[in-house]
Amino acid sequence: MNAATINPHEAAHFGALAAEWWDPHGSSAMLHKLNPVRLAYIREQIDAHWHVDARERQPLAGKRALDVGCGAGLLAEPLARMGAAVTGVDAAPENIAVAKDHAAGQGLAISYFSGELAALPAGQFDLVTSMEVVEHVADPEAFIGELAARLAPGGLMILSTPNRTIASKLLLVEAAERIGAVPRGTHDWDHFLKPEELTKLIADAGLEAFDRTGLSPSAAKGFKLGGSEALNYLLAARHAE
Repeated sequence: MNAATINPHEAAHFGALAAEWWDPHGSSAMLHKLNPVRLAYIREQIDAHWHVDARERQPLAGKRALDVGCGAGLLAEPLARMGAAVTGVDAAPENIAVAKDHAAGQGLAISYFSGELAALPAGQFDLVTSMEVVEHVADPEAFIGELAARLAPGGLMILSTPNRTIASKLLLVEAAERIGAVPRGTHDWDHFLKPEELTKLIADAGLEAFDRTGLSPSAAKGFKLGGSEALNYLLAARHAE
């Protein structure tokens, strides 16, 4: 498989925001609120998948992780701190430049590059993550296929994406962009995937989705796991048995 999945318009949109990725009060503020919740789910799935003690500080030691659509490294850096040899890929070279600088400042050795997934070796990553990306690519089916092709035998893949519901259209697109919670033009509701649609793409790629949870607003924490999937959801997949 050698599919082109990058949407140049989307890459330009996010690349223009590169300088603010690490500012918790800037245009990526929403991501900073989402990240701890995503990490909690990822850690939960890592521990269950590889039978790791929850107290272990480096549950990914000796493993290779790939974060696709990595932006400036908000998820790649925590994965590296969990002990993984991390590769981050993003469509926008501006994001990768910021990611490299930030990782260097943190003393983290992360391999970053900008380009298509097809440039990466197949079947070599124990953990593949892609947060809020599939709704921005040119061809979701090809993109999921490329993700699946990178996953090593016995590996774990974790995705998150908005759901295509009336609630998400009203809150994630119209309201959030109107009040400036996310930059205008970030979301195209028509490209959101319902859970059953994403699950089918995963199955078509030879994987099985075995766990899913909602990611919903919380008055106390901003976001929480569980509950309604009407706005957003996380999903874990592995090679079909």
